[in-house]
Amino acid sequence: MNDIDRLIQIMGRLPGLGPRSARRAVLHLLKKREALLHPLIDALGEVAANVKTCTVCGNLDAADPCTICRDASRDGSLICVVADVGDLWALERIATFKGRYHVLGGVLSALDGVGPEQLSIAPLLRRLEGGEVKEVILALGATVDGQTTGHYLSDRLQPLNVAISRLAHGVPVGGELDYLDDGTLIQALKARQKL
Repeated sequence: MNDIDRLIQIMGRLPGLGPRSARRAVLHLLKKREALLHPLIDALGEVAANVKTCTVCGNLDAADPCTICRDASRDGSLICVVADVGDLWALERIATFKGRYHVLGGVLSALDGVGPEQLSIAPLLRRLEGGEVKEVILALGATVDGQTTGHYLSDRLQPLNVAISRLAHGVPVGGELDYLDDGTLIQALKARQKL
């Protein structure tokens, strides 16, 4: 296998890129070596050398503890639990949440063999022992595995005297009812609010 084919194969493993998209991306990079390929190589090298997992929350950052954990303006009494770093980044993108985070590293999944010991649950429980945390928000997906993980965590957190909440589920903003799946409609009806 030559170098170009190897690069195409590696790029094809990235989310959202199949073999044809990877081939187009590699061709584009090769045509724009100075403007794209070389800066990409430099950025990948820097990320590989400098980015680490935060030992407090599990975020990815060049510093440990991460920038969010070191931010004194954040509310330390509020922890938002997410499955993956991508979920943390999504919440940070909207710039509304001003508490701290905890990344589990996935969700419970009997089919995939992921149990509580494979997730970052013990470090979360240790973070709650000091008594500073007053509320834990479970920001997990509305999937069966996400809800199973939420129920498991809720049971584990009950004795720790912290408020436990979860993100709302239901009709998305701008959503048309006739385009929604049955599960979303059922959840929206169950979580209805008085006006």
